[in-house]
Amino acid sequence: MAQMHISPRIRGFICTTAHPVGCARNVKLQLETALARREALDKRYRVLVIGASNGYGLAARIAALGLYGADTVGVFYDRPPETDKTATPGFYNTAAFHEHALRMGAVSVNLNGDAFVPEIKEAAIAAIRERMGQVDAVVYSLAAPRRTDPVTGEVFKSAIKPVGETYIGKTIDLNKEVITEVTMEPATEEDIRGTVGVMGGDDLRLWVDALETAGVLAQGVRVNPFSYIGPTLTWPMYRSGTVGKAKEHLEETTKALDARLRATHDGMAHVSVNKAVITQASSAIPVVPLYISLLYRIMRERGIHEDPIHQMIRLFTTHTGPGRTPALDAEGRIRLDDRELAPEIQKEILHIWNGVTTDNFRDLSDYDAFKRGFRQLFGFEVDGINYEVPVEIDARIE
Repeated sequence: MAQMHISPRIRGFICTTAHPVGCARNVKLQLETALARREALDKRYRVLVIGASNGYGLAARIAALGLYGADTVGVFYDRPPETDKTATPGFYNTAAFHEHALRMGAVSVNLNGDAFVPEIKEAAIAAIRERMGQVDAVVYSLAAPRRTDPVTGEVFKSAIKPVGETYIGKTIDLNKEVITEVTMEPATEEDIRGTVGVMGGDDLRLWVDALETAGVLAQGVRVNPFSYIGPTLTWPMYRSGTVGKAKEHLEETTKALDARLRATHDGMAHVSVNKAVITQASSAIPVVPLYISLLYRIMRERGIHEDPIHQMIRLFTTHTGPGRTPALDAEGRIRLDDRELAPEIQKEILHIWNGVTTDNFRDLSDYDAFKRGFRQLFGFEVDGINYEVPVEIDARIE
């Protein structure tokens, strides 16, 4: 298509370019991490990942390939490259994953489209039937701003807002790089309903309904949607806010699916509550970038930091992979956020939090690593890449 010199174009939590070589390098590094834990299986492991091109969804797909040589179907929604415009990072991530999977002799089916619409569900079912027969695991890792109900046509829009009362708290202004005070007015009932409509459990239920009706769920199937709880420090903008209401709905839906799948398939469905990580979505939530900057510094100093690939390796090898029995909390959830929420970690964060200012936040936190991690989502600042060399922006996903 064209070779270009690609630089990051970033404002706040938005980046409009992606570097294909950097994205490919990120995928390779994650795969190498998973391959180091490779396990031999006596049959093919088959996984459907819904939301497969970035973050935890991408890491889950890579972990399944690296650990088990898994056959996978990945559903994602990414923009391909244009004549003078790079693709989104998820497109380049998927192209790189696909090459590795084929090289390893694994099935890799990639469906680029809106996971909320019936047509994509039908396409995934057709691909599973043709290429795999059935799936042993379903990973649900979607993050989207809106969803259209396939039956009523109603459009739901998500909103990141507190519930019940105005929230006032600290945050990092990512444009000016200063500590500032953010004020968020409480959500309306429409905000809450819209966020639950997008991020709750309705679409997960529709996916499981469609897969079960089509007969493509294997006996013993494991279904794992992802969630986040976080510390009380972030609850007003997360767990107690509109997003938290949606996650509560997701968890209740998953409990109902668990009961159903146990009866019909000797299967299971459990929410996996994961650790806070740097994503474009999390960077948009007030308070969270500052919290992650503090959290990462402390966890790295203590040698317990995990990136998404380490969390997903732990998910499969400890809880949901072949032959594993998940360890659950009192609410029936898998908790991969245990190290983040360790009392000594949270106590140190709270001790630092009240004293954070514009003058000292770089010393007290790992903000520079947060910035680098954000850029790496788009393939920039990845070790071993010469960004002065023009690269081909074209990529193909079969």
